[in-house]
Amino acid sequence: MPALQGAVETAPVSRLHARGSFDPADFPVPTGREEEWRFTPLRRLRGLHGEGTLAESKVQHAADPASGVAIENLEHGDPRLGVGYVPGDRVSAKAFASFREATVVTLPHDLESLAPTWITVHGEGADGAAFGHTLVNVEANARGVVVLEYTGSATYADNVEFNLSPGSSLTVISLQTWAADAVHLSHHHAQLGKDARLSHTAVTLGGSVVRLAPSVRYTGPGGDAELRGLYFADAGQHLEHRLFVDHAERNCKSRVSYKGALQGTDAHAVWIGDVVIRAQAVGTDTYEYNRNLVLTDGTRVDSVPNLEILTGEVQGAGHASASGRLEDQHLFYLMARGIPVDEARKLVIRGFFGELIGQIEVPELRERIAAAIEAELA
Repeated sequence: MPALQGAVETAPVSRLHARGSFDPADFPVPTGREEEWRFTPLRRLRGLHGEGTLAESKVQHAADPASGVAIENLEHGDPRLGVGYVPGDRVSAKAFASFREATVVTLPHDLESLAPTWITVHGEGADGAAFGHTLVNVEANARGVVVLEYTGSATYADNVEFNLSPGSSLTVISLQTWAADAVHLSHHHAQLGKDARLSHTAVTLGGSVVRLAPSVRYTGPGGDAELRGLYFADAGQHLEHRLFVDHAERNCKSRVSYKGALQGTDAHAVWIGDVVIRAQAVGTDTYEYNRNLVLTDGTRVDSVPNLEILTGEVQGAGHASASGRLEDQHLFYLMARGIPVDEARKLVIRGFFGELIGQIEVPELRERIAAAIEAELA
C-alpha cells in the first residue's frame, strides 16, 4: 500500500477540501448539515454513506482498448493504486476500501491515438451495493481518449484516477446513462504534470441519484484543464456535480463550463464549482460558469461557484452562474416566423446544449447525446 493510504492530510487552504484520508472511519457519517452534504438526499443513498457492511450486488466491468493501449486488472492493495489522490469524503474512502479489483488503463509513452478506449460499467440490480476503481495512466507525451459509460441498475460508488505525465494529453468523456433506479456516487481525480492537458466531459442523463465529483490537481507548471458537463434532470431525479480545481503550480489554466436543464416535479440539479489559487500559483488563468434552464414548475436548482485566491499575480480569475426559464423573446422570434410553440421550445433547448455537444471529441457520442436530448424533449 502506498504511504499516503491510511494517513490523514490537512490542506492549508480551502475549508471545503481540508480533510483527506483513505480510512472511512476518519469521516463521520454525514447528517446532511455538513456543507459538502447539505444538498444530497442522504436517505436515498441506500447506505453508501453509512456504517456497516452492505450486501453485494452484481456489476459487470468491461474494457475495449484502442490500438496501443494496455489494459490490466489489479487486486485491491496493489501499491500502484491511490498514489495520485487522497479521498476527500466518506463515500470516496469507503469505495477505495471496498473494491476488489481495479481496471488499469495505460497509454504508453509517445502514443498518438484518436480512437477511444471504452470502459463500461453495467449494473444488474439496485439491491445491495458495489464498489469500483479505475486508474488511467498517461505516460509522457502520449495522447488518447477514454470513454467511461455507466448503464443498468445499481447502487454503486467508485473512484477514477487520471495520472497525466509531463507533456501528455487526455480526453475523457463520462456518460452516466443509468436506469431510472440507479444510485451512483463517483469521484474523478486528475493529476496533471508539467504542460499536461486534460479535457473532461461529464454527461449525466440517467439514474435516480447521481453525484459526480471531478477534481484537478496540478503537479507541474503549464497544465491546462477543461472541464465540461451536460445534464438533464427529469421528475424525481437528483443530479449533482461537485468540481474542485486546485491551482498549486504557476502558469496553469482551467476552464469549467456546465449546462443543465430540468423538467418535472422534484427534479433537482446541484452544481458546486470550487477553485483554489494557492499563493505559489502565480500566472493562473481560470474561469468557471454554470447555466441551468428551468422548463417546468416544481424543479429546484442549486448552483454555487466558489473562488479562493491567495495571490494577486494571476492572469485571470472569474466565475458566473445563472438559472432561469426560456427567454420569451427567443420563443416569440421563432413563433413570429410560423414555427409552432412546441417546436420553437425544442429549437431553443437544442441551441442551449448545442455548443457543448459540438465540443465532444468523439463524433458518435455527439450523435448519441443529441438523440438523448431529443428523447428528453419528447
